[in-house]
Amino acid sequence: MSRLLIVTADDLGLTVGVNRAVRRAHLDGVVTATSLLAVGRAFDDAATMLRATPTLELGAHLALVGEDPPLLAPREIPTLVDRHGAFPLSYRAVVARGLTGRLDPDDVRRELGAQLERVVGVGVPVTHLDTHQHTHLWPAVGDVVADLARAHGIGAVRLPRSRARGPIGLGVQTLSRHTARRLRRLGLHLPADYAGLDEAGALDASRLAGALAALRDGAAHSAEINAHPSEPDDPDLGRFDWGYRWGDELAALTDPAARDAIEAAGYRLGGFTDLAGVTRHDERGRR
Repeated sequence: MSRLLIVTADDLGLTVGVNRAVRRAHLDGVVTATSLLAVGRAFDDAATMLRATPTLELGAHLALVGEDPPLLAPREIPTLVDRHGAFPLSYRAVVARGLTGRLDPDDVRRELGAQLERVVGVGVPVTHLDTHQHTHLWPAVGDVVADLARAHGIGAVRLPRSRARGPIGLGVQTLSRHTARRLRRLGLHLPADYAGLDEAGALDASRLAGALAALRDGAAHSAEINAHPSEPDDPDLGRFDWGYRWGDELAALTDPAARDAIEAAGYRLGGFTDLAGVTRHDERGRR
């Protein structure tokens, strides 16, 4: 039996160019799901696109970091923002606040709850949750994300992993194992393997092939690859100093060779709604 591969395009709603690229990567490429930023400037444009593209699965890309402001006022979420009411730019600030006891889970719940309600309000079924810069790997954030998923009847949550060596890779691997145990105890579905964190912003054709090779060599019956496509000449991306090669990712996702490579690696494309049917195989493999 072929294995399930979900290809998710993150940061929907960031810009109109991202929105157009995500739709193209779905209709003309291998993207099967997307994750919508409730705080993104192009949220309304993304919502219109989603309603017109019912075959594209929708997830919420919940944010505690980034250039765009939170939905709630600073006084409602004081441990999440600076004195200007802005999110930190990096996940490192979330980890630092967590380590020093300066991250209030109630603030996290209020802001992420508001973001999820906005995504749900699009009127398209929400099939999965994930977070900007994978902050739900931090336990206090992950617990809130899991609770929100269960409260809204959302069955799946992303489980990021890293194959990189060094402190960051080892940290991600450790947190990922703990996150997986918590999510599974709550009955949530998660792809059993993953690629995209190590390749973030550089998932060109070569690195996509490398990610598929790494996944192929695993024993998991399900996997997710997350990507960040946009139009290469999108002027609205100029305010993000991320060093991402957005256009290269779009080109890789829409290259006909990508679909051939996925099939050659033994995968069939699907979505988070297909996870329940393959989870039992991965559960047996972990025993």
